[in-house]
Amino acid sequence: MLRADELTVVHHDDTVHRFTDVRYTLSRRGLRVVLATGEEILFAQHDVLTTHVQTAARTGAREEYGIAA
Repeated sequence: MLRADELTVVHHDDTVHRFTDVRYTLSRRGLRVVLATGEEILFAQHDVLTTHVQTAARTGAREEYGIAA
């Protein structure tokens, strides 16, 4: 699963959902969002128009992903 500090989901009817500190998966089946509390939210593929993700720079990220300095 991917991590997002902020995830914005825009639906076809122009409604918007905003989430903070989540993990998510976007696939042909739809969008699965897991909140920090463990709660899972599922959006059907035909319901999601677009998503926008922001992640903050994290210290130690280079080491976490095995990137050599």
